[in-house]
Amino acid sequence: MTGRFPIEDVTPSVSCGRYPAKAVVGELVPVSAVSYREGHHALGVNVVWQGPDGDARPFTRMRPGEPGLDQWHAVIQPDRVGRWTFTVEAFDDPYRTWRDAVVKKIGVGQGLEDLANDLVEGAELLDLATKIVPEPEQDRVREAAAALRDDQRSLFARVSPALDLERLLWDHPVRQLVTTTRSYALWVDRKRALFSAWYEFFPRSEGAEIGPEATPITHGTFATAAERLPAVAAMNFDVVYLPPIHPIGKVNRKGRNNTLVARPEDVGSPWAIGSDEGGHDAIHPQLGTLEDFRAFVARAEELGLEIALDLALQAAPDHPWVTSHPEWFTTRADGTIAYAENPPKKYQDIYPLNWDNDMKGLREEVLRVVLHWVGQGVRIFRVDNPHTKALNFWQWLIAKVKAVEPDVLFLAEAFTRPAMMSGLGKIGFTQSYTYFTWRTTAQEMREYCEQLLGTLDWMRPNFWPNTPDILPEHLQHGGPPMFKIRTVLASMLSPSWGMYSGLELFEHVPRPGAEEYIDNEKFELKPRDYAAAERSGRSLAPYITRLNQIRRDNPALHWLRNLEFHDIDNGSLLCWSKRDAETGNTVLVICSFDSGNVQWGNTTLNMPALGMDWHERFTVTDAITGASYEWGQHNAVRIDPYVEPAHVFVVHRHL
Repeated sequence: MTGRFPIEDVTPSVSCGRYPAKAVVGELVPVSAVSYREGHHALGVNVVWQGPDGDARPFTRMRPGEPGLDQWHAVIQPDRVGRWTFTVEAFDDPYRTWRDAVVKKIGVGQGLEDLANDLVEGAELLDLATKIVPEPEQDRVREAAAALRDDQRSLFARVSPALDLERLLWDHPVRQLVTTTRSYALWVDRKRALFSAWYEFFPRSEGAEIGPEATPITHGTFATAAERLPAVAAMNFDVVYLPPIHPIGKVNRKGRNNTLVARPEDVGSPWAIGSDEGGHDAIHPQLGTLEDFRAFVARAEELGLEIALDLALQAAPDHPWVTSHPEWFTTRADGTIAYAENPPKKYQDIYPLNWDNDMKGLREEVLRVVLHWVGQGVRIFRVDNPHTKALNFWQWLIAKVKAVEPDVLFLAEAFTRPAMMSGLGKIGFTQSYTYFTWRTTAQEMREYCEQLLGTLDWMRPNFWPNTPDILPEHLQHGGPPMFKIRTVLASMLSPSWGMYSGLELFEHVPRPGAEEYIDNEKFELKPRDYAAAERSGRSLAPYITRLNQIRRDNPALHWLRNLEFHDIDNGSLLCWSKRDAETGNTVLVICSFDSGNVQWGNTTLNMPALGMDWHERFTVTDAITGASYEWGQHNAVRIDPYVEPAHVFVVHRHL
């Protein structure tokens, strides 16, 4: 900071400005600071911000917050992808000082003689203002200055034109003793970085056929997987996420259910990447060719879908890297290469990379691989276990990729310690998996979401009810109502959410003693008959389709900064709302956490968060059932999980 006035606690600022804060195109980004001065003269504060092209955006005046706290607030709205910067400025505002003094003096009965100096000083001040305001307003300011000097007028007639310039000179102030902060960075992504619905499936299972003992008869291909895309698009998803599509290692290949000995016909884990058929830049031959993959990507684009590709930086024992770059791995005392372990788990089919032997060579190779897939039309990467790789590598890689393709997004699959998850967000990851799956009560979910709201400037959440690795206990035993509950929570609390295929079929059988699917698709083909399930009414797909359509139709659900929780007197129910400041669109959700019992609750709504005064009445329409109700601050709610476990209300204010 250089200048006269203190400016403190500037936000958004990540680790004291060490890292850029995050936003997306069109997002209303709050900027705040604490600034104050000695004495009673007026202080002004503003934001100066610049786009990636270096051009200054409109001057944004900051407004004071609660009286006495010296907090200042503004909102900026970036309109393109790239690195933005902003500074906060504090300045002496002589017009506001003058105006406040004149109004107070007149208010206590002082007359022309008492205000003689004020009138002269005000006229001189307006002479300065004439050079600052837009040309169409200059005559108005000149006339106000002339009125202050006109001793033929009454006091009221002399000062009124100058006092009426308050709005104009707020937007175009005379600024003196300007103090400027350092520059702060804001990385702005495309909107899909914040708002997206993801669907994960294994291409090799689509169109596959299996025989007895899960013996593969026909392996799915990109061509057969493309036949699944229209149904995914019909459910209103935005992103199709594919597990690794590369050749699978043959050495130490795992069998069904993670067994150590594979049969010759077992397909192995896609995360055991690499064989004599190629590595991270190759396609598994049974899926097809690179041309087949490009055709798959093109078909997805035709349907309004985007492909996310898994980036798993590890290798099977027969990956080409093992021979060409043994220094990229860890050699043990007996001369063997160390395989991956997370005790007590062992991954005999995977070699982890060693980031300390040849960081430069390894990172250049990974950059080449990523840009190869970007060249095939991939703009989103779901990164497997990023917390097991060096953070300075990720910071370097993401910056290098975005320098070439700013639209590329990276999702961190990091179910790990909070500090590490937060650190991955700070160094550049676009989104992150979260602890959503393990927040199983209304209070736990509220507290967790409130924690996430405090990290939004650097870590965006993506909520997943299930993954190929995770079948939580509540889905194992909660029945179809619990599947609905977790889908409502994921899709309505977070702008980004995702699901692994099989959720819509209520798949819930675990491997004994584990939060994991039995006959796991990671190790075998798993063709599913989605159409038969829908015909029989045993599919969650119509419900998922409706929720995703509600998300698309309501701008309030596109953001997370606007999440507001409301009180309800039943600990099994959670009540929250989102309101879009630009359109006024408001969604109010009440969801049960109890999949087996009817629950009653009484709401105490925060009415200003809904854009209304405390006494107002309004109409809510359930976007799932179509039912409408007249509501106010206090309302009784009954939720039967076997009918509908949640209300998703669109709020209509009475005019």
